[in-house]
Amino acid sequence: MATALSYADLRKQARQLENAIDLKLVAFSKLGAGIQSPHSHHGDTTPLLSGEDTFEAMSAEIEDLLNKLNLVNERLAEQPVSGAAMLHTIQRHREIMADLARDFRKTNSQHESRREREDLLKGGTDSFRGDGVNNRRDIYLKESQHIHNSDHLVNEQIAIAVETREHLSSQRQTFKRLQTRFNDISNKYPLINSLINRINIRKRRDSFIIGLVVFLCTVLMLFYAFS
Repeated sequence: MATALSYADLRKQARQLENAIDLKLVAFSKLGAGIQSPHSHHGDTTPLLSGEDTFEAMSAEIEDLLNKLNLVNERLAEQPVSGAAMLHTIQRHREIMADLARDFRKTNSQHESRREREDLLKGGTDSFRGDGVNNRRDIYLKESQHIHNSDHLVNEQIAIAVETREHLSSQRQTFKRLQTRFNDISNKYPLINSLINRINIRKRRDSFIIGLVVFLCTVLMLFYAFS
């Protein structure tokens, strides 16, 4: 039986999967757009789909990661909601997964269209250059969207921190009011204040006596041990 994970562990898994999928989608988009490595020396004679096997393997890997992320998001949704910040966080993870899944489907669709056009026009590489420019533009827009998503996550963490600080400040004010109330009662009823002082004096005296007894016992034990 699998061990139940906490909300923090599930969030950590979700962020790790989102980052992994995000990085793989960048390379996946470039591969689907037919962007060649700058170290390639084959020129225009290299087929655009020479990395077909790599594309299919990466597609299966990303799909598997998306399924895992979907499972983590479902388990997050099952967690008891403890506040508006937690609800917003769960919703944000769902939105990020929807964006990643949409980009994945878009890249697959573009790749499929390119493969169909290449089957029809195998010799006309010039006809793909304009489409390659558009695909590069889409990749840059996608990377900009990823940066935007990261900025949203940072803002979310800042909002949680601000909310936590407000709770701590509220607790501090409550303790200060209790202390003030206690001091007012002590000043209003001198007998209670005197009783508390006597109790404190007796506690200090008892502590001193106990400490003195412990010290004498320790000295006697040491004297007995080394005599």
